[in-house]
Amino acid sequence: MVDKMRRSTREAYGEALCMLARDGVEVSAVEADLAESTTLARFGAEYPGRLVEVGIAEQCMVGVAAGLSLAGRVAFTGSFAVFATGRAYDQIRNTVCDSNLNVKICPTHAGLTVGEDGATHQALEDMGLMRGLPNMRVLVPSDYWSALSAIRLAAMTIGPVYVRLGRHPVPQLYDKGFEMGLPDARILRAGTDVSILACGVEVSEALGAAELLEQRGISAEVIDVLTVSPLDEEIILASTVKTGAVVTVEEHNVATGMGSAVCSLLARNLPTRVHVLGTETFGLSGSADQLLSYFGLDAEGIAKSTLSFLEAGD
Repeated sequence: MVDKMRRSTREAYGEALCMLARDGVEVSAVEADLAESTTLARFGAEYPGRLVEVGIAEQCMVGVAAGLSLAGRVAFTGSFAVFATGRAYDQIRNTVCDSNLNVKICPTHAGLTVGEDGATHQALEDMGLMRGLPNMRVLVPSDYWSALSAIRLAAMTIGPVYVRLGRHPVPQLYDKGFEMGLPDARILRAGTDVSILACGVEVSEALGAAELLEQRGISAEVIDVLTVSPLDEEIILASTVKTGAVVTVEEHNVATGMGSAVCSLLARNLPTRVHVLGTETFGLSGSADQLLSYFGLDAEGIAKSTLSFLEAGD
């Protein structure tokens, strides 16, 4: 069973940078007028000389971070995911990634679960934008403790890293002190009939779906895909060999997200039946729970889609 204690992954951001600074890591952060929402304000309060506020100017945010990295700093950026990746894509591509700079793009408020802010603020294409860039790694923590570890891993990894953080509180899946690797995927529930690969907020929903499927006599293996680029190929391929059927789940557009990356991996190495769950449209305004239900990305929706997928293959 999933621990019911809920915290959002964004809550780890400011705290993680404070911890890194206390440990002597030369971290700095650049924000675009959203430090309270991203929790970078906490870092700025403890280390005021290390947080640069550029206002609503995401391109400048990335440019300043690039300059800080060239001065020897481990530079983190803030803002919401839809702005941090969409408005500043040119600077991330041509300034950060082309020169392989030590800049970490770590926005918050990714995915449908931004909720009532609606389609304009729900980043559903960000993983695709980032994983398509040479030199960029893409990390998608699924709870507070994995987010804390992801940010530390980003700081210790030379070169560009994208960490996808969310607003919606999610259950605790890992214990304090959890350490993420690169690449990394974790089997959270063993199974034999289908592999459900999920990332971010969808991991706890996938675990709930596995419990519902168990009531129908279906044994689902649930894997937390913590790194979308690079994928943990060994774990994914081994699970696929065992079950012979794969369902991927993400609050992201299916054309370019984690599911797309998994399909590419399997097509190259182990052709397998795959059902990709996610979005194909822009988002809507509503509560996080309402939106997950509407798009079939809550536990009930995942279980229903997985059951239909397996029955269609019989």
